[in-house]
Amino acid sequence: MDGAGVKLTRVLGGNTIEDFDPFLMLDSFDSNNPPDYICGFPMHPHRGIETITYLVEGKLAHEDSLGNQGLITPGASQWMTAGRGILHQEMPQEAERFLGLQLWLNLPATEKMTEPKYFEIRPEDVGVVEESCATVRVISGSYEGVDGAKPHHIQATLLDVSLQEGQSIEIPVKEEETVFIFTLLGDSMVDGEIFSEKTTLLLKGGNLVEVSALPGETLRFILASAPALHEPVAWGGPIVMNTREELKKAFDELDEGTFIKV
Repeated sequence: MDGAGVKLTRVLGGNTIEDFDPFLMLDSFDSNNPPDYICGFPMHPHRGIETITYLVEGKLAHEDSLGNQGLITPGASQWMTAGRGILHQEMPQEAERFLGLQLWLNLPATEKMTEPKYFEIRPEDVGVVEESCATVRVISGSYEGVDGAKPHHIQATLLDVSLQEGQSIEIPVKEEETVFIFTLLGDSMVDGEIFSEKTTLLLKGGNLVEVSALPGETLRFILASAPALHEPVAWGGPIVMNTREELKKAFDELDEGTFIKV
């Protein structure tokens, strides 16, 4: 559980930092039982990271210390740069199903204390590529000449791919970047090996990945790619810095009421 008692699956976390750099954390939520998520994530701080929340089903109300307010709907996402410090809350709304994910991206040392920012990626802003056996939604970055959102800091590519039953898709990737897939709905097959739903696969080597849906089953997966930072990580709850001293300073500022910079 996280937040005020939200049931979720933590797919990436503290023990995957080095291998998945700059991706720090991946939380997956999937429930048709409102008590699993309705208490949400009340107001809390962040510093030194970016958070990307992507909804497939359900609704999520957002509010932050910059004055932003909004309702994230299916197919939309929110991209928040915590930078030098932000307070925000994310409150799921009751729905038949609450399905999506949140991904944390580390910020480089030179941008840890950048100005906080927030923007929404609406469903109509997501680039869509229709292939013979698949639909590729380009949340950020680009695919086959179709662009999604352009991030302010870490230039991450995020693709939401839906595959028809038993079909395969080949996706070009950058060999020099950290690339992984997350099986959101259904089991996947990569290099002859089956990976179950709600798991990640770190891809190593090569500039092309082939992902297949199993016979008789559809598949929906997220592909994420970004250049690694290769920097030290000091992580304490919602704050991620480069040193323990920076981390202590952040929590001291929270206690002193000076965390939010104007």
